[in-house]
Amino acid sequence: MSKRSLQQLAASPRLEVASRTLVAVFGGYALAAVTTAALALWLPVDRADAVITGTLLSFLIHTVAVLFAFSSRSARRAWAGILAPTLVGTALVWLGGPA
Repeated sequence: MSKRSLQQLAASPRLEVASRTLVAVFGGYALAAVTTAALALWLPVDRADAVITGTLLSFLIHTVAVLFAFSSRSARRAWAGILAPTLVGTALVWLGGPA
């Protein structure tokens, strides 16, 4: 492949939509799951209440992640904007230790 055809592929609207779809579905799910776990560990309420609160908020978080993925200016911003809080949440879960 020539350099020009690789640039055309990188600028392809299909690839942009596919990338946003991947980050919306899988990145949003990962963000919602990690946030649920972090809330279950760190909320200062009974464990059952913390788990229920985190689970209910996960639906909102995933929806907002999907909206963010398709409203950001580029697919790179969408990936960064979803993966960065996912990594922060992962660190919080790791710091929370075993339940």
